[in-house]
Amino acid sequence: MQYRYLGSSGLKVSALSFGAWVTFGDQIGEDVAQEMMTAAYDAGVNFFDNAEAYAAGQAETMMGNVIEKVGWKRSDLVLSTKIFWGGKGPNDRGLSRKHVVEGATAALKRLRTDYVDLVFCHRPDRFTPIEETVRAMNHLIDQGMAFYWGTSEWSAEEIREAYEVARREHLIPPTMEQPQYNMLHRQRVEREYARLYDAFQLGLTVWSPLASGILTGKYDEGFQQGTRFALEGYEWLKERLESDRGREEREAVRQLKPIADELGASRAQLALAWALKNPNVSTVITGASRPEQVRENMKALDVAERLTPDLMQRIEDVLDNRPAELESYGRS
Repeated sequence: MQYRYLGSSGLKVSALSFGAWVTFGDQIGEDVAQEMMTAAYDAGVNFFDNAEAYAAGQAETMMGNVIEKVGWKRSDLVLSTKIFWGGKGPNDRGLSRKHVVEGATAALKRLRTDYVDLVFCHRPDRFTPIEETVRAMNHLIDQGMAFYWGTSEWSAEEIREAYEVARREHLIPPTMEQPQYNMLHRQRVEREYARLYDAFQLGLTVWSPLASGILTGKYDEGFQQGTRFALEGYEWLKERLESDRGREEREAVRQLKPIADELGASRAQLALAWALKNPNVSTVITGASRPEQVRENMKALDVAERLTPDLMQRIEDVLDNRPAELESYGRS
């Protein structure tokens, strides 16, 4: 495993990390979750990502139970939660000081830990002043409930405002952003955020590196039963897959297969390796529904080392022929 600094901080996170989105509580039970987390941990993963919204908190409960059961040393782990969607009550969602503090407190109980290393604002809140959110995040750190805070899918303008508010008010600015980033979804990371890396040394913990599985090639022929595309609440994924745009993207994924074959890798490993090559990425969050997938994903580190400039250019040539990207693939 490789370890990278998280943005400008002194915290090191594994280049490949493991997240609970979709699978924990929706596709798998606690026994399988333990097998997958153990496979990741044995490969050197130290960052485990979660959120209050995942399976309505059940994902955090499962992860906390697994960590307690296997007895890993807490200081060896980097744990996260994300705050925004905490329930159906009028103050159970968003980034008000009330929900930030109460949501984080509830998340810690579910995770069975006194603190998380990272806490994210899961989305921007159009109804709460950014200064209120910055102060609430600073409070979590001051109280020892979290060590670092960041954002997820905020615009560059919103991140800049949060940073400037923090500096003006002598508060702690955001350290990291968690955006979607993959071969089919690149503009925000590579263009919109470009000036933030030098200005603020922003770290990235990127999600959906496989574009909800499309980049693995398993959807080359379209919709498959038994995948997340068949889950209740994920009908939009199936619609996207079967749209004209989805068909064009699947064709681009088919054209990546010869490059993966040349490397002796799967297309999933190639996609993960490609994301790892971005120097602004601190960690690539992987997901899985089976332990074998975790072990296969970890091999992407070796593939990344063999991705030469010529191979990267061949990938670019394939991707340049796909349609311009539109909306996001999901709500991690």
